[in-house]
Amino acid sequence: MFSHRTNWRLSPNALTRAIEDMRASGQEILDLTVSNPTEAGIHPDPEIVLAALANPEAMRYDPQPRGLLEARQAVCHYYRESHDIFDLAPERLLLTTSTSEAYSYVFRLLCNPGEEILVPKPSYPLFEFLAGLADVKPVPYPLLYDHGWQIDFDSLYKAATRQSRAVIAVHPNNPTGSYVSASEAAALNAFSLDYGLALIVDEVFLDYAHDGAPRNSFVTNADALTFTLSGVSKISALPQMKLAWVATSGPQEAVTEAGARLEIIADTQSELESQWVLEYPIQLLLQRQQAGDRIERGRETKQCHTALLQIDFEAVSDSMRRS
Repeated sequence: MFSHRTNWRLSPNALTRAIEDMRASGQEILDLTVSNPTEAGIHPDPEIVLAALANPEAMRYDPQPRGLLEARQAVCHYYRESHDIFDLAPERLLLTTSTSEAYSYVFRLLCNPGEEILVPKPSYPLFEFLAGLADVKPVPYPLLYDHGWQIDFDSLYKAATRQSRAVIAVHPNNPTGSYVSASEAAALNAFSLDYGLALIVDEVFLDYAHDGAPRNSFVTNADALTFTLSGVSKISALPQMKLAWVATSGPQEAVTEAGARLEIIADTQSELESQWVLEYPIQLLLQRQQAGDRIERGRETKQCHTALLQIDFEAVSDSMRRS
C-alpha cells in the first residue's frame, strides 16, 4: 500500500529508549539534545515578531516565484552587514519555507531518480530522509579527526561515480562544529570541476562559531556551480520562523540556467507567496543588532552543551549498551 521511499524504521532508537528508561526511573536528566532556543532561555522580541504578523501588506496577494523582492533585498542586507558581502544580487536568491524545502528543490534540479548526492559523515541524519523522498541516493564520505575535523578527500574521490551529481558540505558541520577551511574550499571546487558536480553548502549555523571568529560564506563561491542554503530561524534564533533561501553562485551561464529552472520548480510547488512574509526578514534581518544578545546567549549555551557532552557521553553510552 505504501511507497518504498517511506519504508523507514519507525521504532525508537537506542538513545531514545535509554532516555525514556532513565526518565521512567525518576532520574534527573540533562538533555543535551535540546535544540529549541525558546526552551533554552533564548526568547525573541515579541514586539518585533507580533508587529510582523500585523503587517497590513499581508492583505495584498503578490506572488513572486523567487520570493518577495523586498525580502530578498533584506537577505542581501544581512550578508552586507554581517559578512561584508556586497555583490550578492537579489536575482541570485530564491526564498523557501525551510532549508528542507530548499534541499528538495536543489535535489530535483540536479538529480534524476536513482542518481547520487555525496554527503559528509558524521552529519545530519536528515539527509537520508530528504534524499529518499526525492528518489536520490545519499553516498557518504567521511570527515576525519586529526587536530580538528577535516574532509577525507581521498575517500571523497573514491565515493564519486558516474551517478554522482553534487557534493554537500555543511559549514559548520553538525555535530562536529567544524568549518570548511579555505584550502578545503579550494579542493572542493577542484573536485567538483573534475567530476562535473555542483556544490550544495549548508550554512544555517554560519554565525555560531565556537571561537566567535567570523567565517567566510560560500555565497560568493565562483568556481563550481554552488547552492548555498541558510535561513532566518537559525540566524535570529527563531525556530518558528521557517523562512530560508538558496543563493546560487558560480559560472554565470550555469547560474542563469539554474535560476530559471529553480524558479519554475518554486512556482509549481512553493507555498511562500503571501505578502505577510515580507515583514519578517525586514524586521529580523535589518534589526539584527537587536537579536545580538539572543545570538550570543545561544553561542554560550552551545559551548556549555559541548563541554557537558564531553563529560557525560561515556555515561550515556553505558546506559545505551545496557538497554
